Amino acid sequence: MRSYRTLFLSVCLVISAGCAAGKDFGESYQGQPPRLTFAQVKATPDSFKGQLVTFGGEILSARRLKDGTRVEILQLPLNSSLQPTTQLNKSEGRFVAIQREFLDPATIPAGTFVTVTGELTGSLTLPLDETEYTYPMMEIKEMKIWTGEEEAPPRIRPHMGPGSYWGPYWSPYWKPWPY
Repeated sequence: MRSYRTLFLSVCLVISAGCAAGKDFGESYQGQPPRLTFAQVKATPDSFKGQLVTFGGEILSARRLKDGTRVEILQLPLNSSLQPTTQLNKSEGRFVAIQREFLDPATIPAGTFVTVTGELTGSLTLPLDETEYTYPMMEIKEMKIWTGEEEAPPRIRPHMGPGSYWGPYWSPYWKPWPY
């Protein structure tokens, strides 16, 4: 009886350790107050200083400064996985994210899709074409770079060949017959 109890406790520990190791993007900031929308922050960025937000979009530029790297991002809506959509016409504006630790701008070229969680630090006014534009600004706490591989559906093909006595079945490892 005692060995079953020990076995049960061991299995529970292994399962709980596996669950703790599988942390997804943004989970370290769960339990925060309801998320602010980009439109709210864009309207009055200085009134939300110090609050954590998660925004995503497409990188427009990245520039290394003395005190960090400034990343200009075109805001895009996020899906349920916190991945930015590719619908550029749904953008509500631009924002600036600052990475205090070293971040090489070459690793995040223009056109890269990102999701950023950070602390709002106010606003920054910079020239944009022939006008001045006020960007909401945040300090990056966590950044996810989306490579596009996340969207690829699994490849499943029918398999018929030696050993398939029960007819065709579906396998992601299909090879044309004969092997």
